[in-house]
Amino acid sequence: MIRVRVRWFAAYRELAGTESESIETHATTPAELFEEMKGRHESLGGRSSALVAIDDQMSDWSAQLRDGNEVLFFPPVSGG
Repeated sequence: MIRVRVRWFAAYRELAGTESESIETHATTPAELFEEMKGRHESLGGRSSALVAIDDQMSDWSAQLRDGNEVLFFPPVSGG
C-alpha cells in the first residue's frame, strides 16, 4: 500500500467536493487510482479526454505510482 495526495482541478474539484485529499491505496497507476476514487466520488464519471500529472509533470495514465506522489487530475476541457 502507498500513500498519495490527490489534487482535483476545475469541474473535478466541484464533483469531488474537495481540492485535495491524502489516501492510502493499492493502485499502481493513475488509471487505477482514478477508478478507485470514482468509488469515493461517484459523480466523477469517466476519464475520457482527461489529463493526469504526477508531481507537477504531465503523465501517462499507465505511469507507475510511488509512495508520496502527488497525483493531479484535470477534467476534459472544451473551448470555442
